[in-house]
Amino acid sequence: MSGETHLEESDITFMARAIQLAKKGQYTTHPNPRVGCVIVKDGKIIGEGYHQKTGQPHAEINALRDVKNGDTKGATAYVTLEPCSHTGKTPPCANALLEAQISRVIIAMQDPNPQVAGQGVQRLLDAGITVEVGILEEQTRTLNGGFIKRMEQGLPWVRIKLAMSLDGRTAMASGESQWITGAEARQDVQRLRAKADSILTGSGTILHDNPSLNVRISANELGISGEVQQPLKVILDSQLKTPLDARLLSLENTTLIFTQSHDEKLKDAFHAMGAEVIQIEKGKGQKQGLPLKQILQQLAKREINEIHVEAGATLCGALLQENLADEIIIYMAPTIMGSDARGLFNLPELDQMKDKIDLKIKDIRAVGGDWRITIIPVTK
Repeated sequence: MSGETHLEESDITFMARAIQLAKKGQYTTHPNPRVGCVIVKDGKIIGEGYHQKTGQPHAEINALRDVKNGDTKGATAYVTLEPCSHTGKTPPCANALLEAQISRVIIAMQDPNPQVAGQGVQRLLDAGITVEVGILEEQTRTLNGGFIKRMEQGLPWVRIKLAMSLDGRTAMASGESQWITGAEARQDVQRLRAKADSILTGSGTILHDNPSLNVRISANELGISGEVQQPLKVILDSQLKTPLDARLLSLENTTLIFTQSHDEKLKDAFHAMGAEVIQIEKGKGQKQGLPLKQILQQLAKREINEIHVEAGATLCGALLQENLADEIIIYMAPTIMGSDARGLFNLPELDQMKDKIDLKIKDIRAVGGDWRITIIPVTK
């Protein structure tokens, strides 16, 4: 953006370090993006920082404060996301870089937030600073998939988590499912929950399993300071069948229930339990169930970036079939549950090979005695 590009191998190295720093905020920054910054002078890192929590200083400010002698004149700043140019809960970071007399700014990607969207870059360019954008952008987009999708599409990033046996079963015919996988896999799931802004399930899962749907891992285990943020709990319950004594209603943080029920007495009872009930009607042409895309849009308006889904085959199948799932993580245990046990997805309309849903395996790795398979849907 400054004319001819002059990127060197060291630029990639320093940006990789900035991304590594940004990852430290993966459990604490939501609804803000995860951002890292490295200040380099004479080929050496003199300051590092990352955005730690919403309302607190951004990555650039923390990196500048980390410079021991304060001598940043002529230095290069590596930032994973375009420096902000507007005043929100914190002052503009672009201004801070100008005041520090930074001469060069390398940015992984432009901020998708309409309040920034190139304005931060332009402010730096207008001040005569050399600016380069697009180094290791893919890695940064992966790190902030939820924030980016919310800004660009008005929808949160949706991750479906499932546990299955070797023969692809999630529960016995009776509904019994605890526990398919081992302790290490279940601990790994707690980290996924901690990354999310919201944990979503259906009323069927509440009735069968009575889950807590909270994060049961310590701040020390997550490598963070302060309290662990508990995600918003969301229940999709068209007939308002969730029991008033459901375990998750007695736990901290808000529970949000989407329903089509008009039972005002029952709604009042849930409100008394601290839950928020939202009545939502069927979408145009919708045959059954709740309007999933409309619900996700409402959650995005509540600044929900990333949704972690732990639900049954019907809801998971609907999210997949409506192209609303961005990622599927399956924990596969070395066990056989039999042909009468329940499957992963309820997809009754898939009758022929041409109807099949194509997926791409992104990663497979061992977690204790189980395998974690990360899958993304193939865009058609």
